[in-house]
Amino acid sequence: VQLQASGGGLVQAGGSLRLSCAASGGTFSSYAMGWFRQAPGKEREFVAAISWIGGTTSYADSAKGRFTISRDSAKNTVYLQMSTLKPEDSAVYYCGAGYTSRRPTVRDFPYWGQGTQVTVSS
Repeated sequence: VQLQASGGGLVQAGGSLRLSCAASGGTFSSYAMGWFRQAPGKEREFVAAISWIGGTTSYADSAKGRFTISRDSAKNTVYLQMSTLKPEDSAVYYCGAGYTSRRPTVRDFPYWGQGTQVTVSS
């Protein structure tokens, strides 16, 4: 499974960004897809996840009400729409594929993309 993340950038606080994760090289219906993030000096943390079949979603508390994860099965692409961004959302965002969409941990996701930088200025 290969994952290609894109869409990061620099945005002011209160702004929005949409991240994309294009998947290839596998049977994605058997995986959950998700977004994690990692700020400098911190561990990679869960943000949001979705199942390919059924579209079951879960979110970290920090993302609820501001972020929306979705998928386009025809394009094998998962999106993370981020709104009302805060400086503390600044991090490298990684998309991953794994075994559960129910608040997964890093260990639940064996496949990772290269990451995309999100920087939110105050």
